[in-house]
Order: sequence, then structure tokens, then C-alpha cells
Amino acid sequence: MLMISPRMASGMQEKQYTPSLLSFFIYNPKFGPREGEEEKKILFYHPIEIEKNEKIRNVGLCEAIVQFTRTFCPTKPAKSLHTQKNRQFFHEPEENYWMVMVVRNPMVEKPNKDGKPPTVEYQEEEIIDSVYGSVLQQCYSMYKLFNGTFSRAFEAGGVELLIQKLEKFFYRYLQTLHLQSCDLLDVFGGISFFPLDKMTYLKIQSFVNRVEESLSLVKYTAFLYNDQLIWSGLEQDDMQILYKYLTTSLFPRHTEPELAGRDSPLRPEVAGNLLHYGRFLTGPANLKDPDAKFRFPKIFVNTEDSYEELHLIVYKAMSAAVCFMVNAAVDLSRELCEQLDSLVGPQLTLLASDICEQYNINRRISGPEKEPQFKFIYFNHMNLAEKSTIHMRKTASVSLTSVHPDLMKILGDINCDFARVDEDEEIIVKAMTDYWVVGKKSDQRELYVILNQKNANLIEVNEEVKRLCATQFNNIFFLD
Repeated sequence: MLMISPRMASGMQEKQYTPSLLSFFIYNPKFGPREGEEEKKILFYHPIEIEKNEKIRNVGLCEAIVQFTRTFCPTKPAKSLHTQKNRQFFHEPEENYWMVMVVRNPMVEKPNKDGKPPTVEYQEEEIIDSVYGSVLQQCYSMYKLFNGTFSRAFEAGGVELLIQKLEKFFYRYLQTLHLQSCDLLDVFGGISFFPLDKMTYLKIQSFVNRVEESLSLVKYTAFLYNDQLIWSGLEQDDMQILYKYLTTSLFPRHTEPELAGRDSPLRPEVAGNLLHYGRFLTGPANLKDPDAKFRFPKIFVNTEDSYEELHLIVYKAMSAAVCFMVNAAVDLSRELCEQLDSLVGPQLTLLASDICEQYNINRRISGPEKEPQFKFIYFNHMNLAEKSTIHMRKTASVSLTSVHPDLMKILGDINCDFARVDEDEEIIVKAMTDYWVVGKKSDQRELYVILNQKNANLIEVNEEVKRLCATQFNNIFFLD
């Protein structure tokens, strides 16, 4: 499969347009069942300036598509609709509540001679359903994390409260959707774990236990270092979406320079009182400010079972961050925040210093990192562990990858093939001039490797990937 990108093959005068959000709406067909009441179905519609009749027409069209596809498969309604200019994605997260996202296909504008208007070519095959379908599902998960379910809001305050919550959340959230940066990592929604030696891990576990004992209000705790997870007391699904919020939204807003562990002035105790660099990322910006507000964001977890509403307290020292989750019925006071600051600040500062020191020692032992001939993405469906050497930086607004977009597209296509079958599988693709792309699926784990080997053949590529699995992913893959 030889692929040459039009971006690479043609002159610079062509204009390339990336995928963009055309519209996003949420409706419930039960809210306006009779003729003339169609507008009552619409709970949220972006962009807001769209004329009322057009909103009703677009929602009606989506209803018709869903009903039509249900005649072929009643249990699996439509997920997407492909057209030349755009692609529509459908998601029913709760019964009768439908979310629809319409994405304009990427396009190339080619100039014409003799002053004629440019020719527009839509690249409808460049968009991968699984990637943008996952983005739509994330929209719901993120809403649910901060607001609970749609039906809960409807039960509490009727359609008015639900519309109010949807508008407040989605008008802000949709501005953070950068569809041109979405790729295979959005399909996985994985968690990057920080590698630690046993002793340091036990120190962190001991720290979490001590804090939960001293502050009995704390119901769940999560511990992160360098935006990577080390410890979590939350259910996996809840932690998955909280992790996405922390790493793509909260932490980037509060970036600070890392303090090197062994060189930091933190070790000596000053008059028995340890200096510390702890601060709240949610809640009061400055504890000494007499006008400081002690309001924390609320999150909803275990919505399938016990439906818990919690305060989210995020506290950081250097590169270590701890999330404390406290029952939302508890009134969080200045005294509690001061107690938490004096208890957690010094301990977390020392721990951050320890982790940094240990990490630097391990890096020195393992020797200088050479630029490998391969790049990979690894994902484990069982614990949601994810690792990528392809992504240099991945936040909500930017995805810096060290490979060509066409190669990322091939990774997405291989993942779609894997999703169709339950068996273990291996796919090898020859892509562009110097690149080979290999996908391996085995026992709930997936590995995608990009090799830059100009003159390699199929057998040599296969041997190279086997070597990589034996050294980097020992005990993970069982394929021959």
C-alpha cells in the first residue's frame, strides 16, 4: 500500500483546510412528539445563530436517519453518515437523548488560471470514524463528570434546568475541541503511568494512607507526577475521564518550571518547620488572601451505581499533584484548607523531590537515549495504560507528532481493522518511500510501530518488530 500525500506531492500554492466543527446539537424526540412542537426536542444547538427552521430541519433529518437505519439493525443505530462535504456522528448516551456532531471534511483549494475561482476538492476518506466518534463520546463523559447524567438534571428541574446545564457546559467546552489534533490516542483515551521503583511507590502509598487517615473527609485520592498517573482510588472509567480533564485542561493552565530533586533547597528543615512548595490548583489561589473563595469544582462519579457527588481538590507541589475527593455535602472551610495545606504541603514537596531524584538516577543508569529507528504507540485495554513515542506533546489544543499525518491515518485504519475482529492479528503496511507500519493485536493489547528502513523487505521488518517486542515489551505479546 503505497501512499503519497497531496500535501507533499504538489506545489505550495495549494491551500489545505483541516477538519472543523460545523455544528453540534443535542435533542430528545420525546420532548416534541406532535407536529408544530418540533423545537421542544432541541436541548442544545451550536452555532446559536442558526435560524430556528434550519435547526428543526437538521434535527428532523438526524431522527429520520436513525429510524431508517434501525429497520436494518434495531439494536445498533447509526453511528455516522458520510457525505462529500461533511461527516455526521451520532451518539445515544442515555435512552432517547441524542448527541450529533457534524464535521467538515478536510479539503484542498487548488488555484485556477485565467482568474477563475479555485477548485475545491473534499478529502472525505481522510476522516476516521472511530477517532471522531470517540471525541463525541468524550464530550458526553466530560459533561457527565461535572454535571451528572442528562436524566438526573431533568428529574431535578425539568427541561429548563437541563437546557441551562447543557448551555453552560457546552458553549465553553466546544471551544476547546481542536478536531485537527485528534488521532488514535482519542480512540484509546488511555492513561500514561509513571514508572517507579517499589520503594518510592510504597512511600506514595503510605502518604495516601496517612492523609486519608488524618483527613477522614477524603473519600478518594489520585496521585500524579509529570502528568502521569501513579495511584488512584477511583473506578477505572471515572479516572479515565478525570485524567483527561487534568492533563489537557487543568494542568496546562497552571504550568510551572520543574525543580530538580537533588539540587533543590528543600532538604534542610528550617526551625523544625519544613519549607514547602504546595498550592491549590482548584479552590483558593492564595490561602493568605482574606477574600479567598473556598469553592471547589464538583464532580460526579459512579453514576451507574451509587451516583456520588464530590468536591475536587487538586493540590500540587513541584511536579507532583494530588487529587482529593470529598463528599459534596461537606462544607469546605478556610480551616480545612489550611489544615490540608500544612499537612500535605511539606510531605508532597519531599515526595516530589524523592521521585525526581529516583527518576534521574534511573535515567543515568540506563545511559543516554539514542534516537531509535522506530516509533510506537502501545495500549492495554485491561488497565488503560498508554505509551507513545510518536507524540511529543498531546493536549486538547495541540498534538505535536513526530511523524507525517498520512502515517497517523494508516495507524487509525489499522486500528479500525483490529476493532472488527476479536482474534489476535498482525498487519504490516508499506507506506510512502522509507516507512513501514506494523500493527499487532494480542491478548487485549495493541502495539503500532513505525519503522524508517528504506531498503528493508517484509521479512526483515517482521524480524525487527520481533526484536523490539522481545526487548521493549517482554511478556506482552504471544504472537509468533
